[in-house]
Amino acid sequence: MKQLALSTFLFCAFVMTINAQNGHKQDSKAIKNMCGCYDVTFNFAETFEYVEDSTYMPSKIKHDKGLEWVQLVEDSKDKISMQHLLIVGNPAEPHIVKHWRQDWEYENTSLYEYDHDNKWNFITLPKDEVKGQWTQRVFQVDDSPRYEGSASWVHIDGKSYWEDETSAPLPRREYTKRSDYNVTTRRNRHEITNYGWLHEQDNDKVVRADGKEDVIIAQEKGYNTYVKVDDSRCKAAQDYWKENQEKWAIVRAKWDEVFARNKDLSLEEKVDNKVLFKYLFDKDNYKTAEEINPLIESFVKKQDAKF
Repeated sequence: MKQLALSTFLFCAFVMTINAQNGHKQDSKAIKNMCGCYDVTFNFAETFEYVEDSTYMPSKIKHDKGLEWVQLVEDSKDKISMQHLLIVGNPAEPHIVKHWRQDWEYENTSLYEYDHDNKWNFITLPKDEVKGQWTQRVFQVDDSPRYEGSASWVHIDGKSYWEDETSAPLPRREYTKRSDYNVTTRRNRHEITNYGWLHEQDNDKVVRADGKEDVIIAQEKGYNTYVKVDDSRCKAAQDYWKENQEKWAIVRAKWDEVFARNKDLSLEEKVDNKVLFKYLFDKDNYKTAEEINPLIESFVKKQDAKF
């Protein structure tokens, strides 16, 4: 009987291992399916208001579109990194905008959770809580942190999707226009579709302050479609990446060193009245580690010593 029980246990463990391996491969395939060249639509609309203020002005409905190349930067067993590059301007002489970046890490236990006012709290999760899950890390155009969250990819009824809720800074379309809230609670859904992929959002606009409960002033809907087109349409972005990938590898490496300190992180909004991406987007400067590393470090606020 003992031998039978042991054999049953070993068989079940074997089946679970095979299923986990197959699930990991299916997840990886879904994530990498977001790479390539896309016609993108960006659509946002404020849906519900909760402020009792007759002078409150909701955000205008936003419809925008563009051509975007999603470049596979890293593809290892438990990490996939993808850089988004927007192609704008005259098609004959296009301009490339280094857009957001998304990294995916399997069964990751360490996250930087956005608090508010340019501060991220370092947290660790139990291993059993993230079993089978993928952390999506989203970065700003200068590769500084934006938001992170952990959840499982779901493959059912011919669909593959991942969804999570997490706090984030204001989106770029809002932070230069709105000062009545300081945190976005993002409910993100990434779904692989027959036309490419969908990034769907249901977000809260939140006022957050130390020692107080969050106050939701409004909610918004985001619906961004990525329609796959021939890769040749994104050649300008591919050429840009070949020419500039070494510089951005240096930038990522420095940020990785900052993140590896595993402690709460606060960033300066500006240094010498200039935001970080303005420095890094300078085509003539900040190309080497000797230039880039101290620049990024100057934006990292020093934490007060605790005795």
